[in-house]
Amino acid sequence: QRARGALAGPEGHVQIFLDEGPPMAHLLEKALSRGLAVDDVHRLLAAFSEQAAAPPAPAIPPLDRVEFVEPLSEREREVLQLLADGLTNQDVADRLVLSLHTVKAHARNIYAKLGVSNRTQAAARGKALGILPPARPPQ
Repeated sequence: QRARGALAGPEGHVQIFLDEGPPMAHLLEKALSRGLAVDDVHRLLAAFSEQAAAPPAPAIPPLDRVEFVEPLSEREREVLQLLADGLTNQDVADRLVLSLHTVKAHARNIYAKLGVSNRTQAAARGKALGILPPARPPQ
């Protein structure tokens, strides 16, 4: 296996580039046209192509089809709010004086109760259900 390049770091973090979507792909194409980190850019652009060819991620189930096992606990609501605010699991653990393991367990429980598979979907579902306040417009 060839060594990972500097552009995505030695660990080869490709997903952080993919998460930025088409604007990042455009920047990578510009980098390629300028001859910057050619091997890394080719690898990242190939990942964008693979992602585009992959079947779309399952959509969040409609609210009327979600059955809650039980409502979120007060602590789960706190964790959900902090995750929706963009804090990492470790930041949530530090803020709430919990172990990282406990935060991850809360996150799993939240996802299961809301019928979602990640924090972005959980935040959207939480807002749709009124568990979280709606997004504030930029000021």
